[in-house]
Amino acid sequence: MTAKPDFQIRPVHAEEHAALGDLTVASYLDGGFLIGGLDDPYAPHLRDVAHRAASAQVLVAVGEGGLLGGVTLAFHGSPMCELGGPGDAEIRMLAVDPAAHGRGVGSALAAACVERARAESGTKRIVLCSQQTMTTAHRLYRRLGFERAPELDWYPLPDVQLWGFVLSL
Repeated sequence: MTAKPDFQIRPVHAEEHAALGDLTVASYLDGGFLIGGLDDPYAPHLRDVAHRAASAQVLVAVGEGGLLGGVTLAFHGSPMCELGGPGDAEIRMLAVDPAAHGRGVGSALAAACVERARAESGTKRIVLCSQQTMTTAHRLYRRLGFERAPELDWYPLPDVQLWGFVLSL
């Protein structure tokens, strides 16, 4: 029997934007995914939850102690949907507080995105990209049914390759 999670998944509240931005940057730093540390050019994008929430769905995992993680789900036509075309949803910026690792937070957030994408009329697949070194995330995506999609791979910087993944709905 699987234990019920001790957290809930819901849309982010405006008053949580700053805290989720800080959590997202901390998560990426903890994983070694911001090459330039706090000065990495991607850090301000990770921090800007208000911008994400204006054109996409931002979900959070909330436990008794507060925010545990967050993720962005964007649909085709949103400026946050960079990889996806017509009929696609895109998962972006999945982050879990390092103190909450191992509790199923990342899995629950990603599964909530899959559920929401399936409920959105006309959505045929979910795409995402992930740094080549994010092996824990890759295992999570594969457990949810995502497959590698090399045709979606790209380089935001010459020395940073992002791998594409896709889930057909």
